[in-house]
Amino acid sequence: MIEKWSDAEGRGLHGLLEEAAGDIVLKLDAKGFIVHASANAADLGFDPSELLLMPHICELADADHAPAVDELASRVLAGDSGNSSLEFPARLCGAQDTSPSADQCAYRGHLRWYQLTLRPLHGEGGSVLGAIGLMRSVQQVRTLESELHTRATTDPLTGLANRQAFASSLARCVDRVPDSLRGGKPAMLAVFAIDRMRAIFMQYGQDTLDEFLWGFARFLETMVRPGFVLGQLDAERFGVILPETSLREAQDWAEEALRTFAALALPSSARMPHVAASAGLAEVEHSVDRTLRQAELGLVIARAAGGMQVGRALDHRNSAVPSCEPAALVVNRGFGVAAGGR
Repeated sequence: MIEKWSDAEGRGLHGLLEEAAGDIVLKLDAKGFIVHASANAADLGFDPSELLLMPHICELADADHAPAVDELASRVLAGDSGNSSLEFPARLCGAQDTSPSADQCAYRGHLRWYQLTLRPLHGEGGSVLGAIGLMRSVQQVRTLESELHTRATTDPLTGLANRQAFASSLARCVDRVPDSLRGGKPAMLAVFAIDRMRAIFMQYGQDTLDEFLWGFARFLETMVRPGFVLGQLDAERFGVILPETSLREAQDWAEEALRTFAALALPSSARMPHVAASAGLAEVEHSVDRTLRQAELGLVIARAAGGMQVGRALDHRNSAVPSCEPAALVVNRGFGVAAGGR
């Protein structure tokens, strides 16, 4: 037969559980205000023993998540014990200056994710007197999820969005194609690559090539304008989505990027190569695969014409007069724009 625990024994057991689990135990009144908090509530930036007025449960959450926490507490305090768990970020050291020691908190303004579980406390007549809650840190889980998502969507060398993530952004742009057909500006896709990459690899090795790729990625980050989307398509090519941009505007921007890169990449010694880049352009169409294929074909055309050029694959399927000519290269005078048709 199990003996009944005394109040002192219960408090001792409660303290042992707090220390072992690291969970924060909360007790709420019927209006959702905290009337008791375990000592490790100091992790949130307030010492319950120093406060004259305890905060409402929703005040522990970041402002964007406070309504959801308030809604959960309202349901539990109304007697509903189903789906009484919620994850939210808590702003450490308090969103307001409720803590006397808040100004000394090293983590002030930082967020930490917690899982809050609430259960109603019923009185003898069945009325809800308040709620008991448990806050458990899930920051490590959230951090791990974030790291896994980052690894799955970014290139490990350059840190740019990888092909999968970039294709998702391009797909959203493709979904907006009907809007551009109704009179708005189209979206363009530019694909960039450093010229003579194989020769650089053969002469200087993979480490030097990686340095060039990393530097080219940083350069493109400085060139993209607000609203543009930059990503890395593979170990050699980079993509840029230019929303609401005409062909002429996209071509001018790509030419400026190539000129600037060629000027910045001048060799520091006679032993280093002179590095340049080329680009392919295509209008965003009704398919991600076709848009990528057209832009990548434009890049191939630009490289075949000598490099350091902007290439575009002409699509004769949309022209009034169909062409049976094989692919041809035309290099315009000036900076150099290569165009090919099939």
